[in-house]
Amino acid sequence: MTTMRMATGRQGATAGTVFLAGPALMAAYGVVRLIGRAVSDYGPGMWWSLAHLLFLAGVLVFVPVFLGLRWLAGERGGKRVAVAVAAWTGLLGAVAVAVQAVIDLVVGFVAADKRAMGEIFERVQDVPGVMPLVYTVVPLLFWFGLLALVTLLAFFRRDLVRVWAPVAVLAGVVLTAMNLDLLPIGALCIGLALLPVRRSR
Repeated sequence: MTTMRMATGRQGATAGTVFLAGPALMAAYGVVRLIGRAVSDYGPGMWWSLAHLLFLAGVLVFVPVFLGLRWLAGERGGKRVAVAVAAWTGLLGAVAVAVQAVIDLVVGFVAADKRAMGEIFERVQDVPGVMPLVYTVVPLLFWFGLLALVTLLAFFRRDLVRVWAPVAVLAGVVLTAMNLDLLPIGALCIGLALLPVRRSR
């Protein structure tokens, strides 16, 4: 029994850590991006690749975040359905954002310089359906899903998600939408919203 409780505790701690890993990786992407822009033209090269690897990792880590938050809803009929819809909305957006990150990485790898990157991006984005699916519409579902999920849980699971958490997530989303340079601060806001959840695991 003691061994089983220890194993369960380790699993809970690992699962809880994921709630902070996503925002932390997003913040790291924002910081590396700022450094890259400060020391170079932030085209193809080390800074671009490192930043977008962190970005991709952050998006992928949000998959268990969405699933973990969905699990918190419990088995309560309509409430669970609403939370599930929000979670799957966020996951759909995460897929689009991940595809965007992969495209950025590939373009940065194959392009000789920043001008070539621009030309490749134009060709990719000229493909019918790519812009709404990967860049303009579906990726927004990532942020809307996260905000909706945290807001619902702030009502349904006040013991785990604080009442101010949706405001913190909204602040993070708005800051990021205003200017990508503010992403580290925006990610910090989201991390603060998820911190109580992590502590309760």
